[in-house]
Amino acid sequence: MFKNKSIATIYIYGMAIMLCITLLFILLLIYEEYNEFERDSVRLRASNIKIQKTKMVDDTKRIVSFLTQEKETIKSMSQTERSDFFNNIYFSNENRKLFFVYDLQNSTFVVLPTFGVKKIEQAIQEFKNGTSDTYENELVYIESIKGLKWVLGFSVDTEAINADILTQKEKLRKRLIKLMMEILSLGVILFGFMLILAWVLHAIMKKQVDIFRDYFQIASKSYSVIDQNRIDLIEFKEMVYYINNMVEEIHKRKAKLKEINQKLEKKVEEKTRDISLQNRLLEKEKSFSESLVKAQDSFIRHSIHEINTPLAVILNHIDIYKMKKGDDPYMMKIEAATKMIANIYDDLGYMVKKDRLEYKKEWIEMTQFCKERIEFFKEIAIGNLHDIQSDCEDDVQIYFNPIELQRIIDNNLSNSIKYSKKESTIKLSLHQEEGRILLRFITRSNKKIEDTDKIFNPFHRENSEDIGFGIGLEIVKTICDKEKIAIDVSSDEHETIFSYIFPTKELL
Repeated sequence: MFKNKSIATIYIYGMAIMLCITLLFILLLIYEEYNEFERDSVRLRASNIKIQKTKMVDDTKRIVSFLTQEKETIKSMSQTERSDFFNNIYFSNENRKLFFVYDLQNSTFVVLPTFGVKKIEQAIQEFKNGTSDTYENELVYIESIKGLKWVLGFSVDTEAINADILTQKEKLRKRLIKLMMEILSLGVILFGFMLILAWVLHAIMKKQVDIFRDYFQIASKSYSVIDQNRIDLIEFKEMVYYINNMVEEIHKRKAKLKEINQKLEKKVEEKTRDISLQNRLLEKEKSFSESLVKAQDSFIRHSIHEINTPLAVILNHIDIYKMKKGDDPYMMKIEAATKMIANIYDDLGYMVKKDRLEYKKEWIEMTQFCKERIEFFKEIAIGNLHDIQSDCEDDVQIYFNPIELQRIIDNNLSNSIKYSKKESTIKLSLHQEEGRILLRFITRSNKKIEDTDKIFNPFHRENSEDIGFGIGLEIVKTICDKEKIAIDVSSDEHETIFSYIFPTKELL
């Protein structure tokens, strides 16, 4: 409620609440006085009626007692004498306006009351219906006269009661107004006193807060403490003690932090010098490494180039020898070994050139291309006691680079010859299915390939005794990833299948 509020605002809220409480207290007092006024009015009416009833009962009994003694005299009186007699009694009584005498035998009033006849007649009728010698209700008292068939009584003067009540009410009303004015005056005085007290408290609090504010402004820029003699309130003096301790601790830590920063700066400078020196050494090592890589690359390129010429001469002379002398088992082994060297040479040549050359695509009759590669590896397969069979669909066309296609086929045929079971048949299958080309290499397994994903990693071999460098399938994976060719390898104890699915966009 008081979040982000000033002290003045909180004081205003407090005074508003105090005003509401004061007004509520005044209203409760006025309400209570008004209820008391109403209760006094009721008590006043009841008291006047009670007083009048007491008087009329006493007057009735006194007159009835007198008339009982004088009943013989009354009986002997004439009508005129009776009227004079009762008039004397009537005028001698202060409640004469309410006095009545009623003849039960003749059902007439001997003395007629000045007002309230109907209520008196109703009371007399109820008296007749009763068995008692007296009758009493809130406004009428009746008693019979023994020896005479008369009843005598008095009725309460409600007009007089009402007049008295009005007079008393007016007095009570004036008293209530006076009391309310006194309460209002007292409330205003109290509220004014509270305003003055709140203003004084606000001034004191503002003075103390201003001291703290000025101090924090100075302390943010320089080391300083609060003078306790400037603080008047005990609670704030306790705060000063803790604040001064806090500021002292902060400045100690600041000095310590400054010292640490200086040490760190010194260490950073030393490290920077060391790093600069290491960077210079690394630059030299990098330059040396780059020169070694360039030299190695140059050596491999020149070596491949130098190998190419004698390799071509060997293959040409083998062909000439076969044409002149015919097939020779020793010469077949020489030719197979030479072609294996040629395959390795083509792999090395591709790895050296693949990042520098753009291998352009062309339309290739893939069926014939596969048969040519099978023919190339025929002597190698025979030398390793294998037979290569072709199951190629006719007239399969593909838009592909011939060098990259040769690397895929050659490396799979080479691996099939190396790792398939001796004296088994290697099958190359080529089919076109649903707009895709499916190239498969099927061999009899020497053993199951345990991890069909890792075999495409560079230099990976399932068995340390396996021959080869382990780069052939890496080249195949690189070409397939580039051309988005799906690879699937399945292997068990009996059969291993390498499947390559060429996408539709490469078809004619």
